[in-house]
Amino acid sequence: MEQRLILINLLIRLGVAAAVSSALVRSVEFKSLLFREKRPLRQRIYLILWISIPIVLGVWIRFSAKSFVAGDLSFETTILLGVVAGRFSGMVGGALIALPAVLHGQWATLPFNLLCGFIAGQLRNLAPDGEDIWSFSPFIDLSVYRMIRRNLPTPRLFDWQVTFFVSIVALRFVQMEIAHFMPRSTFSLESPTWWVEGLIWASSIMVIGTELKIWNSVRIQIKLEEQQRLLLQSRMQALQNQINPHFLFNTLNSVSSLVRVDPDTARELIIKLATILRRLLHSSDAFVPLQEELEFIDNYLDIEVVRFGRDKLQVVKELDPASLDVMVPSMLLQPLVENSIKHGLSSKIEGGSIYLRSRLTDSHLTIEVEDDGVGMASAQLLEKPTGLGGSGIGMANVAERLKVLYGDTARMTIDSRGGRGTLVRLRLPILATEGAIPVALYEERSSTRR
Repeated sequence: MEQRLILINLLIRLGVAAAVSSALVRSVEFKSLLFREKRPLRQRIYLILWISIPIVLGVWIRFSAKSFVAGDLSFETTILLGVVAGRFSGMVGGALIALPAVLHGQWATLPFNLLCGFIAGQLRNLAPDGEDIWSFSPFIDLSVYRMIRRNLPTPRLFDWQVTFFVSIVALRFVQMEIAHFMPRSTFSLESPTWWVEGLIWASSIMVIGTELKIWNSVRIQIKLEEQQRLLLQSRMQALQNQINPHFLFNTLNSVSSLVRVDPDTARELIIKLATILRRLLHSSDAFVPLQEELEFIDNYLDIEVVRFGRDKLQVVKELDPASLDVMVPSMLLQPLVENSIKHGLSSKIEGGSIYLRSRLTDSHLTIEVEDDGVGMASAQLLEKPTGLGGSGIGMANVAERLKVLYGDTARMTIDSRGGRGTLVRLRLPILATEGAIPVALYEERSSTRR
């Protein structure tokens, strides 16, 4: 083959390797197979088929168009399979890739691919850290430099990166020698010009390094998204845990004020509190049906009614029956109701009413918590939108949780008029599936980007 044609094929080989690896990694199923630490037999076979079938087609094309050899990446792909998935995958995948060549009389391709798959799988087992496999670079000078730097304080002879590089070169040399002694038994791209021959060898290393780099970039992206998901989940748990002590503190204060003057009522409050705490302690769900959230509010309001008196605190519910099964964040309404009681009605001598409303509109759920208390001044709304003097945990917590869970798709508005009450309105998107968790929203957005 002419030197110019060889160089063109080498460039195309790099393009084919990048295109195939990029196309494969766009599949969610392929990514789930590739980035697993342990795979059962069925998943190993699936991964072998995913990676091998495009290369098998490339080998067939080499026999159909003899001047086009860029699609034959059987040597590099066999090594990739072995180092990424282990000896079994490397050897079985290498045998599958060798099938077209064997059918065309190049029988030595099969044992050579089995050897490549076995050695690559052994190298995977020798890697002291799984990150070494994904961080392989074809630029050996950097690996040698890192090896020298690591060995200065504590000498260590084995370096996986250098060993893998040398193994690729050694296996490529074996392939060349087989082609020299038995020209028709296998395929090996060769050139009489030394620098072109050097580029051929370098292309094999570059193909392996390029595919690993492409897959590793996606792997790093998935890890970053996983870290972001865990961060969101941690923030959610911190916010939810912030609510419980706040509510518990206020309720215990009420119980302590009634223990001596009205022990029966204090006992009733303790029973209600025990019911609430049982639900808090045994439920780790971030989302619950609105019906369950309202039952929790009923227990809370029973406590508040005992504190304020039935003649001073009225609760009016205007609930759309279709909205009761919609999933909402757990402990969403309690801070809003508490805010209405503590800062809207507690200072009103004659007491007042709290209105709970819910309705479905298009793909959103609207929830309203309104009171006819003293209201809040506009300056107070700007400075402390929670209405909770001092700490500002309750409603600020609700706003933060909505932001973490829904991003910009949820809205919380506060309309307060001095002496006429306060209205808090929540507009939430309806979750597609029941039992969803906060990170499900994030994962759905992440999978769309992949």
